[in-house]
Amino acid sequence: MNTIQRTIRRVDAFQQRHRPLAFAYGVAKKYGSDNAGSLTVQLTYSLFTTLFPLLLLLVTVLALVLANDPSARTRVLHSAFSQFPIVGTQLAHNIHVMKRNSAFGLALGIAGLAYGTTGLAGAGLATMEQVWNIPTPERPGFVPRMLRSLLFLVTLGIGLVVTTVLSGFGTFGGHRFWEEALAEALAAVGNIGLYLAAFRVLTPKLVRARQLVAGAVFGGIVWTVLQAVGGFVVNHYLRGDNAVYGTFGTVLGLIAWLYLGAQVTVYAAEINAVLASRLWPRGIMAPPLTAADQRTLANQVIQSQRRPEQEVVTRIWGAPMSAGEYLANGGTVDLSVLGYERRVPARDPAGVAAGSDAAEPGEARRASGHAPP
Repeated sequence: MNTIQRTIRRVDAFQQRHRPLAFAYGVAKKYGSDNAGSLTVQLTYSLFTTLFPLLLLLVTVLALVLANDPSARTRVLHSAFSQFPIVGTQLAHNIHVMKRNSAFGLALGIAGLAYGTTGLAGAGLATMEQVWNIPTPERPGFVPRMLRSLLFLVTLGIGLVVTTVLSGFGTFGGHRFWEEALAEALAAVGNIGLYLAAFRVLTPKLVRARQLVAGAVFGGIVWTVLQAVGGFVVNHYLRGDNAVYGTFGTVLGLIAWLYLGAQVTVYAAEINAVLASRLWPRGIMAPPLTAADQRTLANQVIQSQRRPEQEVVTRIWGAPMSAGEYLANGGTVDLSVLGYERRVPARDPAGVAAGSDAAEPGEARRASGHAPP
């Protein structure tokens, strides 16, 4: 073992011994293992195609409902577009002109929103299925996915209204500190509720609701902080800077903001999955494989099941070992034992597992005394 490897393994042993570091690295490593970067890009594109129809519909409805109260309409629009610091002002200006033709704006907004939301819900469902390593037979079919898309549309609409109302209590830096703190706390509560509702709609039912709470709290708080920081930057450093609000700046800024929101959302989902399956501590270098490494590898294999009739079995040779134990053992691992086995048995048309000795789906078991094939 050379000096560089020994240094890396000592760093690895250090992070595995400290729970906060081990958990953070476990989340980051699962994010990479799930190819979550591509999932984030797909979510960003879907958000982009959904955002403009949603805002157009909001502006059109406000133009109809609050036609005789321009000041109230302006306050609501200001609160809605404050969800997008830096580019919100330019978005309001560009979409606001569409309200002159309410019938056209309403029809275009509904059609675009239906298309965009369906794509966004599909991207969200695919993301949650990947994050939770759900096998294909356990994933919802076409009709349930469409129903979930409709429910997600309702959730998104209610969430936008709630967060808009809560953010309307104040703009960062515009009132006394306690008023602003209360406004941000209310906004955080609204964002946490929106994240939890969205996770519940998009995540398969075999994942329990209580397993979604931690990620929802993380996502809601982080998103609220990002909005507050963005609002602070706009109010104190970018006010009157028209160069930021050019066409290219608006588009690029919006895409960057949506990508940041999508990334926060995916990381929040990864936190839920890591906590639920206790996928930490993870190793930086292999061998050895920790118990969390073995469970993660097994979950990725089980996810590849395509048909209920298909039996999937994964085995990992070698008992789990931490980086510290690996160093203490002189840099060797024992491959004479079966460290981890997980099996999803095939099922007959009646839904009964085939084979009397087959384990139940999701069951993990350990065995010893077996030699590698």
